[in-house]
Amino acid sequence: MCGIVGYLGNKSAKDVVIKGLKRLEYRGYDSAGISTLQNNKLEITKTQGKVSDLIAEISTGTHTGGLGIGHTRWATHGIPDNKNAHPHSDNSGKFTLVHNGIIENYQSLKQLLSDNGITCKTDTDTEVLVQFMGYLHQKEKLDFIDTVRLALNQVVGAYGIVVLCEDYPDMLIAARLGSPLLLGIGKDEFFVASDSSPIIEYTRNIIFLDEGELAVITQDQYEVRNLSGNEIVTKEIEEIEYNLDEIEKGGYDHFMLKEINEQAYTISEALRGRVNSEESTVTLGGIYDWIQQILDAKHIYITACGTSWHASLIGSYILEELLNIPVKAEYASEFRYRETAVNSDSVVICVSQSGETADTLAAIRKAREQGALTLGIVNVVGSSIARETHCGVYIHAGPEIGVASTKAFTGQVTIFNLIGILLAQKKGCNLEKIKPIIDDLDALPGLVQSVLDQGNEVFPIAEDFMDVENFLYLGRGYQFPVALEGALKLKEISYIHAEGYPAAEMKHGPIALIDDDMPVVFVVTARGYNKIVSNIQEVRARGGKIIIITSEENAELQEYSDHIIQVPDVSHCLQAVLTTIPLQMLAYHMAVLKGCDVDMPRNLAKSVTVE
Repeated sequence: MCGIVGYLGNKSAKDVVIKGLKRLEYRGYDSAGISTLQNNKLEITKTQGKVSDLIAEISTGTHTGGLGIGHTRWATHGIPDNKNAHPHSDNSGKFTLVHNGIIENYQSLKQLLSDNGITCKTDTDTEVLVQFMGYLHQKEKLDFIDTVRLALNQVVGAYGIVVLCEDYPDMLIAARLGSPLLLGIGKDEFFVASDSSPIIEYTRNIIFLDEGELAVITQDQYEVRNLSGNEIVTKEIEEIEYNLDEIEKGGYDHFMLKEINEQAYTISEALRGRVNSEESTVTLGGIYDWIQQILDAKHIYITACGTSWHASLIGSYILEELLNIPVKAEYASEFRYRETAVNSDSVVICVSQSGETADTLAAIRKAREQGALTLGIVNVVGSSIARETHCGVYIHAGPEIGVASTKAFTGQVTIFNLIGILLAQKKGCNLEKIKPIIDDLDALPGLVQSVLDQGNEVFPIAEDFMDVENFLYLGRGYQFPVALEGALKLKEISYIHAEGYPAAEMKHGPIALIDDDMPVVFVVTARGYNKIVSNIQEVRARGGKIIIITSEENAELQEYSDHIIQVPDVSHCLQAVLTTIPLQMLAYHMAVLKGCDVDMPRNLAKSVTVE
């Protein structure tokens, strides 16, 4: 959600910023802009549309020099148009900034500005912030650093910002509260970005800004300060762990297709060094010191958003079954505001691909305030959730660029199985209950590859149903969250209305939708087989089109289906990994056939850093 790039160095800032914005396109956006300091004057170009539209707007000979910032905007305050696109500047033209997040008290700040004769030209909260900086700079006669610091100390909300000032042609200021920012440290050059993808081409050395920190960058040094007290903070330089080719398409038409096909590898990475199949043991160093506290908990909450919530629902089933204690999965957006029984006897597991999801971060902070132990399951190393939870486990799926999450989902389900097995072992669970799961984990990457190898079988289904307006997905037990996830994928990238339901709930409402034009996807496994076959019969009797994804191989299902996809049979707590993949492929092929933008679906963002 929104992307930021800043550069100070000897290269062309325009080239670095534009290339960086291209790398950030996966985050979702509707406008783009750039500002550079050219001949001691700020130059701004911005436009509604894509980065390619921005490039077309930039005149030859403009945006020269080595200091610049750029932005891709996902609209919150104000419609997506040229006027509301970032960067924004104050009326004096001395300050310009780019901003991720939301300034919650922008209305009161806007009124203060109006009372002092300063009129805003856009509908954004961001312009209010930069106008406020210009106002403080003039009124209080402050330097650049103190202007930014004073302004931010009067802001309520979330922000990741980078600011330029015309009077300081060799300085870049960045600050973060609730929206991620990191610094890249190169040789005689510095970078700022909302994630590491724009930076990796130039340097692997990065610094993560923490909450309430401000970075001052000049030609030959950087300095990080605490916003509230202005003290200098010592920061550790970390190293980007992935390679540049991991954020390239690698010959695939879309990132989503690449990431679907990477799942055998990413699951093997999630398992690497963690599973000893010979001894039937699991090791997770990230939670080792906290295992007894987790086992002593009276209840466990799992909180997440979107696809991660579907994985969390599966995780709640796994943990309840293996540990025999209450586990509840909640949407983070509800958990953070609802009165819950979270206390020092609770464990709150927070799940997020990016590790920056705003509602999930807020849930963590609420849990910690109430004394709970927090455990993060994230993909992005060094992300906010990874740093703010007491302990956690990385998914190790590598960068996920496609907005519709695929490999992160199967990685999260895999990690929940590892956590469940480890805790069950420490609790003294019978080895005979755990060993079959461990054996299947050992075989899982190969089984995933076998499902991917039959991906072409999904394409005819997409061809048959690409013009329908509605889909229904049904599953029981562990396959109910798979039905939810399959429906979400179809909605996200093909814009076809789809709903996921527990199969038994169909007759409590959704059955009214069944007619000759309604395709219904059933996810069928051994658990509850006879019951879900009855549900299939109910759809057949009403003329619905039946698509079956199943681990069961028999003539009965062949007879009942219009299309059927077979996947291998594994332990029921792992089956979701295999049954999900054909549904990912179905959504992908449907979207491609309909001409949709698969990697950047409309209105969506990869990293949701606002409520």
